[in-house]
Amino acid sequence: MSTFKQISLPIKQQLLSKLCERLDDAIFILDAELRYLAINAAYEDMLGYDEAFLLGRPLGIYAAEFLSEKEAALLRHITNRLDSNGFYENEFVLASRYGQKINCYIAFNRTCIEATTYYFAIIRDISSAVKDRQQLTHLLNYNQLTGLANRKVFLSHSHDLLTTTEQQLVIARANIDRYRTLTNSLGQELVNNLMIEFVGRVNSLELKKLHCFAHFGGDDFGLLFECKDTDMICSELDSILQMCERPFKVKGKDIYLQISIGVSYYPQDGNQVTNLVNKAEKALHYIKQQGGRGICRYSDKMNYIAIDNLQLESELRKAINDNQFEPYYQPKIELSTGAITGFEALVRWRHPSRGLLSPKKFIDAIIRHKMSFELFCQMALQIAEQLSIWQDMGFTQYVSINADAAEFRHPEFFGFVSQLFDRYPIHPYQLHIEVTESSLMLRHANIKQQLIALKELGVCLALDDFGTGYASLSYLQEYPFDFIKVDRSFISEIAHNRTQQAIVQCILDLATALDMSAIAEGIETEQQRDLLLQMGSKYGQGYWFGRPVAAELATTLLTESLLSK
Repeated sequence: MSTFKQISLPIKQQLLSKLCERLDDAIFILDAELRYLAINAAYEDMLGYDEAFLLGRPLGIYAAEFLSEKEAALLRHITNRLDSNGFYENEFVLASRYGQKINCYIAFNRTCIEATTYYFAIIRDISSAVKDRQQLTHLLNYNQLTGLANRKVFLSHSHDLLTTTEQQLVIARANIDRYRTLTNSLGQELVNNLMIEFVGRVNSLELKKLHCFAHFGGDDFGLLFECKDTDMICSELDSILQMCERPFKVKGKDIYLQISIGVSYYPQDGNQVTNLVNKAEKALHYIKQQGGRGICRYSDKMNYIAIDNLQLESELRKAINDNQFEPYYQPKIELSTGAITGFEALVRWRHPSRGLLSPKKFIDAIIRHKMSFELFCQMALQIAEQLSIWQDMGFTQYVSINADAAEFRHPEFFGFVSQLFDRYPIHPYQLHIEVTESSLMLRHANIKQQLIALKELGVCLALDDFGTGYASLSYLQEYPFDFIKVDRSFISEIAHNRTQQAIVQCILDLATALDMSAIAEGIETEQQRDLLLQMGSKYGQGYWFGRPVAAELATTLLTESLLSK
């Protein structure tokens, strides 16, 4: 068994000395007057001063009278802590000999050897750790796309300002309208570029009363204003809306952003930040439900509206389950003979307590609560059944039904439509589907596939409200339509407006050139009917011929139309 041999003190001191020399941390030793006695190589590398220069110099390198006030105060703080505790540690920034700023951790220890006081200190470069902390802090507090403060910082800043201000505060919540449509159409990368440009434009406005502009994510922004006169804030918010009237460039195309803004006021609307933010959000949701593109101030009536919306959603879901929706049929007429060629089915809600309701009372809520496909199915089943009844009576007219993006994107849409012809003895050409332009704006591949499949099945397709959208012509080239419906906005003044006449004539000529049929909507006078006939229009619909009616009355119209021949 080997025996343990203790090293001598001189060897131990040599080993410790070599260890200190090889450490990555900077080490220095001070005397009782805090003057340099020794440093290691790492200290020389880190701070740029060699040992010959430092020996005998005070801790601050220069005499106290040459130090800045901040440096002198720090040196006094270190000295006091060392005198009272014999230990000191802290993190601060040191400047090297060459002016480089180094984030450091420093630790001092006081020790006595043979009645002589010494101070032993270690300096560790923590720049990378500080940088990591700063990056983490930035990640936690700022939106990484735009660099704006996030919701947490916005709330904190709002709270701090609310507790100190003697003026009024305005909290605004802003959204980009049609954000999902833009994302699906342009792709996330291009939409991100749009958001960056939007933020840049807002910042360039240099809004004088703006204290905090925050990005909560996506199209969601917050703005905090402080002012004596809230009318000034209305003006600054208006400037944001006006800014968006200038197009944003995306791949050479002009894109227009529409902004909805909801606002709440301190102290009128409350004195708690979270409450004020919630009220601004309620105002934002309210204006978006009204179509967006504007500024809306919070009012207490919005609480009742929210309750009404919840009640409406509940009633709509019950209406879907109880089959309370039914089609009303508006006749489509051959203008030259007055014969009924078909009908457009328009939804009505037979409410158990409020009676028969038109779509404007509920259709937006149907879309908002994602019940469009269920409503479409309920309507289509009733239409198919009615078509089979009329067919048994000898009537072969068609019925058109409206469909939107939500229906087309549903995975069961085509399967449901095709099963109608297995379930009911009707022909596919008796069912027409009118496609709204909003369904085509995204140019979703699935929508195009659905339309082609429906066309192959024998279903007729119509482009509804033709001429009102910026890309209507391209839709005719891209999708397999059989009918063009001339929007009622081009018919209303056609008898007196040469511009409307020219537009309608162009649409009719275009339909002829493309081997499509045109149907003029909104015919309300005999004069309009006669003029359209002269222009070559074959088909039309409108109140002049008849309003939407229940199936029983539609059957009577068909019978009368047959007897009049």
